[in-house]
Amino acid sequence: MRVGIIASDRREWHVGLLLRELRARGAEAYLLPVTSFRASVGREPRLTVKGYGVDDYDAVIVRRVPGGSAEQVFYRMDALHRLEDTGVLVVNPALSIERAVDKYYTSALLEDAGIRTPRTVVTESFAEAMVAYEELGGDVVVKPLFGSLGMGITRVSDPDLAHRVFRALEMTRSVYYVQEFIRHPGVDHRVFVIGGSIAASMRRVARGWKTNISGGGRAEPYTPSEEVAEASLRATEKLGLIYSGVDIIVSEEGEAYVVELNSTPGWEGLQSVTEVDIAVRLVDHVLSLM
Repeated sequence: MRVGIIASDRREWHVGLLLRELRARGAEAYLLPVTSFRASVGREPRLTVKGYGVDDYDAVIVRRVPGGSAEQVFYRMDALHRLEDTGVLVVNPALSIERAVDKYYTSALLEDAGIRTPRTVVTESFAEAMVAYEELGGDVVVKPLFGSLGMGITRVSDPDLAHRVFRALEMTRSVYYVQEFIRHPGVDHRVFVIGGSIAASMRRVARGWKTNISGGGRAEPYTPSEEVAEASLRATEKLGLIYSGVDIIVSEEGEAYVVELNSTPGWEGLQSVTEVDIAVRLVDHVLSLM
């Protein structure tokens, strides 16, 4: 049994846990830097990493696909698709990662499934972005279409500031992703789903409106309400994810909004407030699929 972990750095906390747990089960487990993949057509092996074939692996767990140029990102996702084509179990599947990493497509799929998510406008037009700012109540969150850890996210609640932010984005040929701000008491919720069930969850508490732990948020134990649990499971299923980190905001009125799904979620902060061994749960599920 041979299982790879697709990531960039063996020293990464999650990678070490997964490799150790897989090897404890008797698996051959290796780090596979996606930036080192070599693909071949007309010869075998079809995919190699540093000279070693990968298309005869039983499974790979995707921990991180780093950003890069458009060509690099497309190629890295092509490699994951190709692994699936050769019969390797890829967790999460390439198509699901592509859906989740694109904030607009995630929002659209959530709407299609009847899952509450903030009203959003996406456009390449400065003028349309300014109209969206007004339509969404003059208090919005502007996000990069692709990104994680809360980086590059800005709250805009002043029309002059909106003008300056949108002009700056216009100069970099960015896409405007403009989302209504959901008022909440400085708290959001991360629900970790594995194999169609909730493995663990936490509240993230902050003094400001951003609650990411990487930005200073504090993790606290949390048992999701029925509404939050159902929304997390339905959203994960809609995107086709085998495991996911679902980010949910509960408004001041008590309504749960699914804001984002992470297809390669970390769990270091979550592990600090739960007795569930998340690496064990994830490895258990991956092995059950093989």
